[in-house]
Amino acid sequence: MSLAVDLHDVAKTYRGGVRALRGVSVQVGAGEIFGLLGPNGAGKSTLVKIMMTVAHATRASGTVLGESIGHKQTLAKVGYLPEHHRFPSYLTGRQVIEFFGALAGMERAARRKSAARALELVRMEDWASRRMATYSKGMQQRIGIAVAMVNDPQLIVLDEPTDGVDPVGRAEIRDMLLQMKSEGRTVFLNSHLLSEVEQVCDRVAIMVQGQVASQGTIHELTAASRRFEIVIEGEPPEWWAELGRVRRERAPGQATDAAPGASRLVLLQTEATGGQGVIDRLRSEQRVILFAATVRESLEDLFLRAVNDPLTGQARAPGAGGGK
Repeated sequence: MSLAVDLHDVAKTYRGGVRALRGVSVQVGAGEIFGLLGPNGAGKSTLVKIMMTVAHATRASGTVLGESIGHKQTLAKVGYLPEHHRFPSYLTGRQVIEFFGALAGMERAARRKSAARALELVRMEDWASRRMATYSKGMQQRIGIAVAMVNDPQLIVLDEPTDGVDPVGRAEIRDMLLQMKSEGRTVFLNSHLLSEVEQVCDRVAIMVQGQVASQGTIHELTAASRRFEIVIEGEPPEWWAELGRVRRERAPGQATDAAPGASRLVLLQTEATGGQGVIDRLRSEQRVILFAATVRESLEDLFLRAVNDPLTGQARAPGAGGGK
């Protein structure tokens, strides 16, 4: 796999011994959407700032777009939306985008053309001539994404791009991310919205206390949790206990409309083929099958398992002054 981002042993210690990053290694494939997850204080934004040279690492090795971190010509191929961005309130949306195009060294004609395309991508062309002071938080986020796109980047780094955006806007931003990917761009996404990440990301990394707790595709990370489940009405047949874990439903079950009192069988097999004989036997006994499918942990389940202390079940306390 060709890598757009290949970071190794990234560490950051602030004054007073505050360790924000503790030897982070992250690999992002070219042309994929990569999600960086973690609770507040895990060090996500610190890692992004080091990639973008906004902050300097105490120790780091690796590459961004094939060059060492901070290589100026390479940074010109990267688009970046910080989490807490601030644009001049007296400028219009179009002026802000063109201004950042100028900072990137683009010629006037090129940045005007690129700004128009970026405004179309984020669906802000009808409001492009209004001042930033009149924009809602969601509209400002859209302009921020357009700013990150104005220099036609190969790598787009977005720190909480859906912050303050309503559900309709989040769906549209998902479409934007997929459009970026279809154009061959790499998207590095830092977000708290797990459902959004699960829908668009090819791979994810979960950071806890300044370290990467797990990294890979969602399929790889949830492989151990995959199982085949069957839900039927009423009491379970006696022979169910020989096949797997049986429980009575006292509330609607996962991904089902099972009423309280239904029975759920969790089979030891992980594939649907392993449950066909069970389904056939249930049908021969005139049982009503409410649900039958292969299921796995959600990204939220995976995230909570990574960030919670296995002994207490509570969220791990941030490390000694963990970073943002």
